[in-house]
Amino acid sequence: MSTSTRTPSVLQRVILPADGHVDTVALYVDAGSVNGVRLIEDDGMYRLPKKREDKLNLISSTPAEAHFEDFISRRSMTVRSGARLSFGTYFNAFPASYWRRWTTVGSVRLQVRTSGRGAVIVYKSNARGVVQRVESRRVDGEQSNSFELTLKPFGDGGWYWFDLAAGADDLVLEEAAWLTDTVAGDGFPGNVTLEITTMNKPDYCLNNARILAANPEILTNVSEILIVDQGTRKVEAEPGFAEVAEQLKGKLRIINQSNLGGSGGFARGMFEAVENGSDYALLLDDDVVIEPESIARMLTFADYCRKPTIVGGHMFDLYNRTTMHTFGEVVDPYRIQPALPHTDMELRHDFALANLRQTPWMHRRVDVDYNGWWMCLIPTAVIRDIGLSLPVFIKWDDAEYGLRAREAGFATVSFPGSAVWHMSWGDKDDLVGWQSYFHERNRTITALLHSPFGKGGRVMRESVQNDVKHLISMQYFTQHGRLIALEDILNGPDALHSQLATKLPQLNALKAAYPDAQIKDDVDDFPAPRLGRGPQGGGAEGSPSKKQLIPWAAKTMARQLLKAPAASSAERPQGYLAHRDNRWWRLAGYDSVVVSNAEGTGASWYQRDPKVMKDMLAKSARLHARLFREWDELAKQYRAALPRITSFEAWKKTFEIHTQTDSHSRTDDRAPSGPAERK
Repeated sequence: MSTSTRTPSVLQRVILPADGHVDTVALYVDAGSVNGVRLIEDDGMYRLPKKREDKLNLISSTPAEAHFEDFISRRSMTVRSGARLSFGTYFNAFPASYWRRWTTVGSVRLQVRTSGRGAVIVYKSNARGVVQRVESRRVDGEQSNSFELTLKPFGDGGWYWFDLAAGADDLVLEEAAWLTDTVAGDGFPGNVTLEITTMNKPDYCLNNARILAANPEILTNVSEILIVDQGTRKVEAEPGFAEVAEQLKGKLRIINQSNLGGSGGFARGMFEAVENGSDYALLLDDDVVIEPESIARMLTFADYCRKPTIVGGHMFDLYNRTTMHTFGEVVDPYRIQPALPHTDMELRHDFALANLRQTPWMHRRVDVDYNGWWMCLIPTAVIRDIGLSLPVFIKWDDAEYGLRAREAGFATVSFPGSAVWHMSWGDKDDLVGWQSYFHERNRTITALLHSPFGKGGRVMRESVQNDVKHLISMQYFTQHGRLIALEDILNGPDALHSQLATKLPQLNALKAAYPDAQIKDDVDDFPAPRLGRGPQGGGAEGSPSKKQLIPWAAKTMARQLLKAPAASSAERPQGYLAHRDNRWWRLAGYDSVVVSNAEGTGASWYQRDPKVMKDMLAKSARLHARLFREWDELAKQYRAALPRITSFEAWKKTFEIHTQTDSHSRTDDRAPSGPAERK
């Protein structure tokens, strides 16, 4: 078929906030001036002023506003007389550099349908975030305008977007979309299995199912919506489940299995996507709110990629919805820790403070190592090639998979304009408590598998440092879990599958022995602090400097190991610490203190015990010495075992053991059978 007669494919539709989502408007429409803030030129680079108050002062104070009552539908809105609104926003600007870098698309067509009098102005940016006007057209009455736009200049970064300016009367955006005449590869459009792993969050699951049911056009290429339910509060028992299942017209399926963690749930989603012949598995966390248009965008982008590519969505804060967690992440190869790809990037960027046009660093394309599995689209061709998730319950499964895929020649793209809202990491502290076991074990396993440096670079050094920090902080339950993690690492990879369902109960059983693991709802549940409360051992107000650290640490360790706490410290705490003040250099000065948790739901009583500290410190030294000696041999073992423990056969055995017989299928109760070729 010739280009002139071919129906263009929609790459991205312009969308507007869902009903009631007043707090997300800045992600869809920008009422600021076209130039945003005044950028500072520094050695040929453009940047924002560093001070937050300077940003606020420089952002245009134009009287134009995006009134929520002006949103007519998800695709249509009114621009009030004399006002100007921009669609140069997270969800509506076109991420040209990503399409230029990863896909076969060489040009796009912006099509804007309006009614009323005004103007449509098209802009682009370069990788430095400098705004450049492309074209402007007057509009009058009902009409549709198309703009042919090349992607050639976007090698390092840049976006396209458009503004609408109303004349004497209101101007209505009827709809707009970014199109292409480029033909995607064979099998276009692909189909996807959308999989949610859940553990006792049936309300979130049902809410997202309702969102999907309310947007049936998004489900055109969804083979099935699969919920892997690993909890005791079942999704099927939630009020309203039957109604939502009926609305989804047979596409919803539930699998009930034992709690195998995120890696076990997501591996099941990957397995089922291959088994049912889908082209992609889209993995979703349970405690999210989805922007449904993201599904279509990710699927379309993946279809146009030159070769199979993992496509990830971004994560916004569920309770501060214009704030993004991060724009992209890599793994620091020396430390095996998540890191930002560029030094000018920032964590937790708030688009309500500085929108896309006012944030120069966001215009540089970000290339990543992995994407979090809060929302991640994985081609089944990749899954067939490199296997399923590492069987590690939670933590590091997504990062390890991205590194494994990259080594096999498959890229990951964190794709702008596709996202979910998720509880912020700032509202959690998973480095303390039972999850610390999985952080320690799985980070070290990832280093054994992928570190290019001898002995894993800084991994062991930081592991020792973290052990010391937890011990001087009186976090003995946390440290016990970390010691078990080291023992399990040294025992090799073959027990990982068998530990999936047993390790968490084993860790939870240890809590009774440690006061720091006993959480009570209210600080008044603990004895009142002693008069003259406060740290008695010289707790630091701030983290010791590099120069001070060694003498400070020696003095602190000597006190904690040799000086017995006063008998009264076991009867009454010296004080209370809010979670934000829960830092190792502060805790080190206490013998007894009540500390609140990150969620604000309770508190624990930390009590210093020199004997426990001495025993755990000695064991940590022994285990790390052994890990250092055996590192090279362990790395060989884990790397040799990786294809086996992530294989369909290994996971199939695990699923057969842990699938509960009351699992519900949309058509039948299929047992796992193994990978199938695409149907």
